[in-house]
Amino acid sequence: METKVCIIGAGPAGACAALQLAKLGISSIVVDKAVFPRDKVCGDGLSGKVLTILERIDKDMGKRLQESVFKLNSWGVKFVAPNRLGMDIPYKTNYKDDMSDPRGFVCKRIDFDNFLVEELKRRPEIQLFEGKSIDKYQLQEDGYLLSNNDNSFQVKAQLIIVANGAHSAFTKDVAGIKMEPEHYVAGIRAYYKDIKGLHKDNFIELHFLKNMLPGYLWIFPLPNGEANVGVGMLSNNARNQKVNLKKLMLDTIATDPVMKERFGDASLVGSIDGYGLPLGSKKRKLQGERYMLAGDAAYLIDPFTGEGIGNALYSGTIAANQAAAAIKANDFSDNFLQTYNDEIYRILGPELQLSTKLQKLVKYPWLFNYLMKLGNKNKQLAELMTCMFHEVDLRKRLSKPGFYVKLLFNR
Repeated sequence: METKVCIIGAGPAGACAALQLAKLGISSIVVDKAVFPRDKVCGDGLSGKVLTILERIDKDMGKRLQESVFKLNSWGVKFVAPNRLGMDIPYKTNYKDDMSDPRGFVCKRIDFDNFLVEELKRRPEIQLFEGKSIDKYQLQEDGYLLSNNDNSFQVKAQLIIVANGAHSAFTKDVAGIKMEPEHYVAGIRAYYKDIKGLHKDNFIELHFLKNMLPGYLWIFPLPNGEANVGVGMLSNNARNQKVNLKKLMLDTIATDPVMKERFGDASLVGSIDGYGLPLGSKKRKLQGERYMLAGDAAYLIDPFTGEGIGNALYSGTIAANQAAAAIKANDFSDNFLQTYNDEIYRILGPELQLSTKLQKLVKYPWLFNYLMKLGNKNKQLAELMTCMFHEVDLRKRLSKPGFYVKLLFNR
């Protein structure tokens, strides 16, 4: 088979790239080694970025997501500091006045990714091949020859968008991007049923407990009385402190006074699974001769919030736009595709840099405690923290030392 663009991976980044190309009238082939629906270990949170991008591609697609039954509408985040003082931060102020347009959701990745795959199948411009592995990448003068190990499946493409996840062999072997523990989070995820005390408006919970710093425990509510529960910690910290994340989570649930009560009647659904999060806390080269990296394969997860899906959708869209430009110019060189790299870091770079700074604040429990205490009294600070996940310009104020000096001396 031959195509102008082959997208490797049908997850959020790859699916979004194909859908954006279809919008631009460009056909593509999408190949994924899995057969959908398939599970993906993740925190299962969808920020407002997700709906924004889907609506830009197709308003009806955004509407179909909002009307889907496999997700819960989530209206905010609950931070819990090491001193156990909590603070509710809604995604938008006065959200209770109008709950007709939810922007944040929680849903299992098996359902969300399958939703995107079904959207791919709606578009005649997209050929989707499931259950096909791309194991060999041969760069030729006029494109990449892609194939599985026994060459029974082959695709010739002028350009490839690599979106096959955190463990992409292409990212490692061709793009030369290696896993670095200081820019990588080790995480585990489990599903529990019947946890007590979940927020009535489905706020996701981030618990910065003393025994987990600089990591945290999360609880994300899901449909049918379930919740996604997990722990994340920088890989170098987990390695240096010899932390067993599974044991840490189970011990916390069993012995922490608050968690012990909340999980008293809860039951584990399925297994406890581990996964890695390649962080965007370091700038990398995300393109080369006839290829672009997108999503987790491009190491674009937010270092502070752990958000990967929204950034994956952004990168898929940007990659598709650059692919269209390359096809028009008939130029698939490393130099021409540099614009993709520039656009990624122009759009996502400031947020990734700021989140990297905020991530470092987790090392100081006293600062988190103070912020939670002050935030419960200070409306201005609460509004700033509300925007921490979504508005980069306001997040800048939280990353500057002078901001905290003013808080400390102007009570």
